[in-house]
Amino acid sequence: MEIPPKSPDGSEKSPQSKELLTSNTASTLCISSRSESVWTSESRSKWDIYHKPVIVVSVGAAVFLFGIVITSLSCIQTENKNVYKMCGPAFLSLGLMLLVCGLVWIPIIRKKQKQRQKSRFLQTLKSFFFNR
Repeated sequence: MEIPPKSPDGSEKSPQSKELLTSNTASTLCISSRSESVWTSESRSKWDIYHKPVIVVSVGAAVFLFGIVITSLSCIQTENKNVYKMCGPAFLSLGLMLLVCGLVWIPIIRKKQKQRQKSRFLQTLKSFFFNR
């Protein structure tokens, strides 16, 4: 039978209380947070800010162009015409949807960036006047 080690002050503590004392939930929460820019004040590059909408726009444009090619093949080729007629419009609509979503996402990010800059400016201004 194993005897649990005693703490420096002589009192015995259960293993659960040790886990609770050593857990760093607040720091873990900040690290695993999706929006690290809220917790850190360092500026991010343009690619870090816009990489997701740029990827969505690129994939949307590629799928849209693929849909154009498939749809045009239904007009040119005589064999498997029904397959091209079904797949072409599907790729066209999917590509157009991704393209539009990415293009709408970019102005939303710009607006959020401007709001964050304004709020940072107002916070520094407020701290300047109230911390005298």
